[in-house]
Amino acid sequence: MKKILILGFLFLFPITAYLFFSSGVNNFAKLPVLTENISEISEFESIDGEKITLEGKITALGFFGSDLQSKYGNVFNLTHKIYIPFHEFDDLQFVTVLQRGNENLVKELLVELDKITDTRKWKFVYGSPEEITILFNSLKTNILLDENFGTSQVFIIDKDKNLRGRSEDEDGEVLYGFDTSSIAELNNKMKDDIKVLLAEYRLALKKYNTKREI
Repeated sequence: MKKILILGFLFLFPITAYLFFSSGVNNFAKLPVLTENISEISEFESIDGEKITLEGKITALGFFGSDLQSKYGNVFNLTHKIYIPFHEFDDLQFVTVLQRGNENLVKELLVELDKITDTRKWKFVYGSPEEITILFNSLKTNILLDENFGTSQVFIIDKDKNLRGRSEDEDGEVLYGFDTSSIAELNNKMKDDIKVLLAEYRLALKKYNTKREI
């Protein structure tokens, strides 16, 4: 009888474990889409003339408006907690939207950031207040830009230009973005959500390669 129970356990346990983890991937390891097809940024200017786009990239998108200096602390929080751990992923980029006139401040900031990390994945783009507002409004969040056309929030955009986030956070509210002034929020929420999205794309790629092999 013991042998039968042991054999039954050895047979059923792998199947049960497989069903559990496969259902977990399908049901829990996907970051909800909150807004589809946000505006593209290809018409925004970049500091070196490079054409920056959202399409085909996972993007951490921030809006610092016309007052970059007041956001230095936010930049370094994001750098330490999110950029450094993830910037080596090929499909991930960090894009900060600014009002024109901040170009020299960005150059100074990059000098400081280069002392602690490779900043090639950090892109700064410039536009007018009207262009920034149109882009921000396309996110369709409950967040408002301040008087400098900036916000401390940073947003996760997927390769199809969809805003990703939490349809129901711990407080029951929709989580559209992550507060870069909060180390805890970056560390405990944004970091986890980026991991989920990267895993989602890795799983999709694995399935695609498997089908091609078949």
